[in-house]
Amino acid sequence: MAPLSKAGTALAALREDLAGDVFAPDDPGYDEARSVFNSMIDRRPAVIAQCTSPADVVTAVRFARDLDLKIAVRGGGHSVSGSALGDGALVVDLRRMHEVTVHPAARAVRVEGGATMSHLDRACAPYALATTGGRASTTGVGGFVLGGGSGWLDRKCGLAVDNLLGVELVTADGTVVEATPEEHPELFWALHGGGGNFGVATALTLRLHELPAMSIAFLLYLPEYGPEVVRTYRDVIEGGPVEASGGVIYLTGPPDDEFVPPHLAGRLICAALVTYAGPEERLRPLAEPLMALPHEAAMVTAIPYADLQCMIDDPPGLRNYWSAEYLTGAPDAFVDVFCARAGTMPVPTGTQHILFPQGGAIASGPADYPVPYRDSSWAVHPFGIWEDTADDERCRQWVKDVRADVQPWSTGAVYLNFTGDEGSDRVVSGLGTENMRRLGRVKREYDPDNVFRFNHNIRPL
Repeated sequence: MAPLSKAGTALAALREDLAGDVFAPDDPGYDEARSVFNSMIDRRPAVIAQCTSPADVVTAVRFARDLDLKIAVRGGGHSVSGSALGDGALVVDLRRMHEVTVHPAARAVRVEGGATMSHLDRACAPYALATTGGRASTTGVGGFVLGGGSGWLDRKCGLAVDNLLGVELVTADGTVVEATPEEHPELFWALHGGGGNFGVATALTLRLHELPAMSIAFLLYLPEYGPEVVRTYRDVIEGGPVEASGGVIYLTGPPDDEFVPPHLAGRLICAALVTYAGPEERLRPLAEPLMALPHEAAMVTAIPYADLQCMIDDPPGLRNYWSAEYLTGAPDAFVDVFCARAGTMPVPTGTQHILFPQGGAIASGPADYPVPYRDSSWAVHPFGIWEDTADDERCRQWVKDVRADVQPWSTGAVYLNFTGDEGSDRVVSGLGTENMRRLGRVKREYDPDNVFRFNHNIRPL
């Protein structure tokens, strides 16, 4: 850390040079600027630089290097580990950089580093185009894509990184580079799953896919029918086309929801969601086996993709703890274990017990990228979310119990965006043992001092 006199002079210069706002701990608005999606995260950065352009990002990065500050990068601020913040660090806050430029003829879109899924999806909707996005509209595009990117369209369109065409990146020395297959190809490879380890992504270019229609089947069941629901959903997906995705979700029936019958409010329920990248008339035959089971509510309808992306949004300011396990399969024995654990889920809370399908274009995508969970057939995502601090221990323990339960079917690989800080071995599981040395060499070239470390960290080799 630089001497206080130098730090004060440098901060004054940063305030003068940055087009965006700068917040230090004593400034009005500092606490609001440092709040993130997960309210369990309470960190106090030294400086928050709300950048408006790549030039601002360069200025902020050089300021941090001059004062020997580590750097955290904030896009959506949605990670469960709170990687957007670091105690005593400089935060490069990209939220004001959210422009989305669609190139319909080229089937491509340029997305600034602070854009959320809602910015991206709404911009593409008028052209009937889309790309794989996160399942929540408030998720930041940058962190989502660079971490791999799993969503409702991944079985048809591949993971988000499979659609990554280029990245504009500010590296640890304040240099702006374009990473593409032709320019900085090793860096471009590393950005396909390596996350924010290599710099600040000020813009990403993504491939788009035609999506003239989207539809869903959404059904609610009493929990005692859960095993039959999960088995039926499994068979529907495994026997269906890649356009079909979705998930089975145990959750607390939300109150004041027009779709949820009053007698289910505040109770454990089982929900089946089949998403379909196509028209409703093609979805209906797929959903028939689920419709045939005893259910409490059902909806089969066309829905704009951008609206689907908002469907399971959770509000900010709640307490979060998540994890995941990727599976070799979902046999009946697994289904029994998965459903039994739902009976211990903390209710009533916002916690969700989720089974997501994999396969399709996920499995057939480029094998070279550092996303070793590609060949998994299913994913379990215990998603702990609650309000009361008194529930901290039981909700975190429940997530850990889910992981322990499904170990007999786990591949060992994991999508790191679904996890918090679970140790260095877990990072290796999320990137692949064979990939770690190659990633470490890229880290050494672009961030030899490990300035970008508030993430699933890759150390310079």
